[in-house]
Amino acid sequence: MEKEKNSQSKKTAIIIIAVTTALFLIGITFGVIYLAKSDAQITSQVRDIFIIILVFESFLIGAALIILIIQLALLSNLLQNEIGPILSSTKDTIRTVKGTSQFISERAVRPIVSIGGMLAGGRKLFEIIGFLKNNNTKE
Repeated sequence: MEKEKNSQSKKTAIIIIAVTTALFLIGITFGVIYLAKSDAQITSQVRDIFIIILVFESFLIGAALIILIIQLALLSNLLQNEIGPILSSTKDTIRTVKGTSQFISERAVRPIVSIGGMLAGGRKLFEIIGFLKNNNTKE
């Protein structure tokens, strides 16, 4: 039900955008035809208005580019001064954990495993000799 509503709303939005774009293009076409048929005074005034609009647009794009450059500089600063130290401390922590796990493996786990193996071997020896009964009989 939700998917049908979402797909229906997407279709409606696409239709609205298509109709708006078509009307805008039709309006521009009629405007160009009107300006072509009008006298030079009106055409030059419209041209001057569009030139002024393009200058303002250029100023806005320049300001947006300056803001973008500033944001990129701040991102670069963040990566160098904050993320870099975090990564290096993470690497140090990983090295410490690796060393600790190797130490524990060598000093605690390996002796326990070898003692367990010896005990299992001794138990099997006593079972073979007959001092102990085999508890793992299958039924």
